[in-house]
Amino acid sequence: MEPILDNHLHLDPDHGRGIEAVKDFSRSGGTHLLVVNKPSWHLGDLPDAGADFEHIFETTLGAVAEATDVLSGRAWPVLGVHPGLISQLTDAGHSPAEAGGIMRAGLDLAAEYVADGAALGLKSGRPHYEVSDAVWKASNDVLKHALALGAENDCAVQLHTEGSEDLTEIADWAEERGLSAHRVVKHYANGRLKGPTPSVICDKDELRRAAEGDEPFMMETDFIDDPQRPGAVMGPKTVPRRVNWLREEGFEGAMHSAHVETPEDIYGIDTVGTLAERS
Repeated sequence: MEPILDNHLHLDPDHGRGIEAVKDFSRSGGTHLLVVNKPSWHLGDLPDAGADFEHIFETTLGAVAEATDVLSGRAWPVLGVHPGLISQLTDAGHSPAEAGGIMRAGLDLAAEYVADGAALGLKSGRPHYEVSDAVWKASNDVLKHALALGAENDCAVQLHTEGSEDLTEIADWAEERGLSAHRVVKHYANGRLKGPTPSVICDKDELRRAAEGDEPFMMETDFIDDPQRPGAVMGPKTVPRRVNWLREEGFEGAMHSAHVETPEDIYGIDTVGTLAERS
């Protein structure tokens, strides 16, 4: 069995499919998951301080432990603050600067989990929709803080940003703070990207573009595990199915890179070794 990693999905054991989604992934041939905490406003009241993120992170850690029990490989948590939170906070009456401070405090807490070895990496970004100049500046300040925390804790940072095939500006910000640009991962990426490493959403055309190139990439579904939106963004069976399709199309080498070499380079994880340990 070859490793198959979904680099970005969400699990909601209290309201969504939770472990049943993991079973679907596993039965389809999936072996490893990077589970990103759901946006904080999906799991409770809006935060007012860094400590208010703790229950969100702990919920994710619990889901990861349950997933690892099911998988032939294992799961790892990626913790952080969704960039859309800034709009939730400003709509609730906070200034952009205050909202940014709350979000940076949440990232500080997430970084403590990374430092303790409980989480693999951090999640941050900036809005993918139109915002005011003040919100945009505050959002970029949060993103830069996440990059600095990634450098400080020697971990990758997954980013939710606007759609773009050129994010060299963010890659430069990472390098300025001591984080290698390739360890910045653009979640929901197209098949080609300048700057960070793309985590390509499992659209066939974009995956083919990525596989035909010679740059590192990973694959994801961004499954959101929302009972009001079943199957969104893509279902948990999608990465294994796309891997099988790409292998049939002759991209065996690209698949080995995407599921073994690139995850090891970016996150320091051994998908082959962790699969062998549990076989």
